[in-house]
Amino acid sequence: MKVEKPAGEMKRVEVEIFGEVYRLRTEDPNGLAKLVHIVDSTMKTISQNTRSFAGSRIAVLAALKIAEDYVQLKKDYDELIHLLDENK
Repeated sequence: MKVEKPAGEMKRVEVEIFGEVYRLRTEDPNGLAKLVHIVDSTMKTISQNTRSFAGSRIAVLAALKIAEDYVQLKKDYDELIHLLDENK
C-alpha cells in the first residue's frame, strides 16, 4: 500500500483489492489497510468456492458475507449489553 500525504489531514492511499488498484483518501491508512485485507481475503475465499469468475458477482457475494458477519456481531453485542443491563 502506497501512502501520499497532501496538505491537510486526509492521505491518498493506493490499495489493491482482488487484483484491482484503488486510489482512496483516508485519515486512517492503518485502519483502511485492515478493511482492505478483510474485503480482499473474503473475495479470494469466495472466488475459490464459487464457479463465477465475474468480479462484480464475487464482490456482491463478499459484501453479503461481510454484512452477515456484521449482523451476527451486532446481535451478539446487543445480547451481551442486555445481559449486562439485567445484572445491574
